[in-house]
Amino acid sequence: MENHSRRLPSPEDANALLAELGSDRNVLADSVRVPTTLMAALGACAAWWVSAAAATTPGAGYQPPTSGWLGLVAVLIIVHLIRRETGIRFRTLGLRATVLLAVILVACLALFSVSLALVSLGAAWAVALTSLSAFGAVMWLSGAAFRSALEHLRRG
Repeated sequence: MENHSRRLPSPEDANALLAELGSDRNVLADSVRVPTTLMAALGACAAWWVSAAAATTPGAGYQPPTSGWLGLVAVLIIVHLIRRETGIRFRTLGLRATVLLAVILVACLALFSVSLALVSLGAAWAVALTSLSAFGAVMWLSGAAFRSALEHLRRG
C-alpha cells in the first residue's frame, strides 16, 4: 500500500496560493478583449434569421423558414471560434450574462414576429429595418454578455 503522507500546506501557504490564483484570474480577464468581429458575426446571424421572414407567406398556410437550423449551426461555429480566439472556456457565465443571452433570444423572437406582421401587412421592405435592429441589438448584447462573463471569471 502506498503512503500518502504529504505535508499539508500551512494556512499562510494556502492564503498565498489563493491570492496567486486570484491575481492570475485578474490578469486573464484584463488581457482578453471582446472579439468584435465575431460579435458582429453573431449579429449577422440574427439579422439573417429575422430577414428570413420576408420570404414567408404568413397566414393559414404559413411554413416557417427552414434556414433556422443552418443559422443555429452558424451560431455554434461562431461560439467555437470565440472560444478558440480568446482561449477561454466559460464553465459558468454568471447570472447577468445568462440574463443577457435570454434577452437576445427574446429580442430575436420579437423582431421575427414583427417582421412576419410587416410581411402580412404588405410592407416586406420594412423587414430590412427589423433585420438591422436585430444586427445591432445582438452585436451589442452579445458583447455585454461576454464582458459580464469575464467579470464573473474575475470574481471566481
